[in-house]
Amino acid sequence: MSERLQATDEMCAVCFDMLIASLRNEPTDSIIDRFLTAETQANIPCPVFVTWKIGRDKDLRGCIGTFDKTTRIGEIVPRYALVSALSDSRFDPISLREVEHLSVSVSLLTNFTPIEHPLDWEVGTHGIQIDFRVKGNRYSGTFLPEVSKEQGWDQATTLVQLFRKAGYKPPNSNRNPAEIVQEMAPSLSVITYQSSKKSMTYARYQAYRGIAN
Repeated sequence: MSERLQATDEMCAVCFDMLIASLRNEPTDSIIDRFLTAETQANIPCPVFVTWKIGRDKDLRGCIGTFDKTTRIGEIVPRYALVSALSDSRFDPISLREVEHLSVSVSLLTNFTPIEHPLDWEVGTHGIQIDFRVKGNRYSGTFLPEVSKEQGWDQATTLVQLFRKAGYKPPNSNRNPAEIVQEMAPSLSVITYQSSKKSMTYARYQAYRGIAN
């Protein structure tokens, strides 16, 4: 995946376009067509995550993405704008009255690299994607690059938290996180990646689109 890919204001704006139109039961085909024309990277395939946050504290309101490396940005960003806003099972679907309090972030995922040692990555620089099996059950999950830095986690703590996010609670989980990671290492597959991230508040969206308050 090319390092030149950059998340843009247009990608963030189309997320708001899609969400508002969907909540108003308006068609979205023309929005996608315009995005395909306006966004210069629209025809490049790339994995994407879309994150919605709300309020001054920027509480998480939805975050879903895909590691699909075959679908172009022009299709996948509008699609996941809605999936993350309306279909994140951790939250109720976003409502129209919430839109003015939202901010959206688009993350383009690049530079996927399998690593041999699960702690061989940098907090704040790398996202991690894990896959492992325990007693015949398969678990997988990911944290975007900013998560570990925002939470103040080191590499081992990040991995233990990701085990839990994936649905697996390690035995004696109050142990030192590094011990847990060492125990899990033989069955653990870790891929690191980086991202280009762009964020936009609703107020910035209005200004970008020239929408009057």
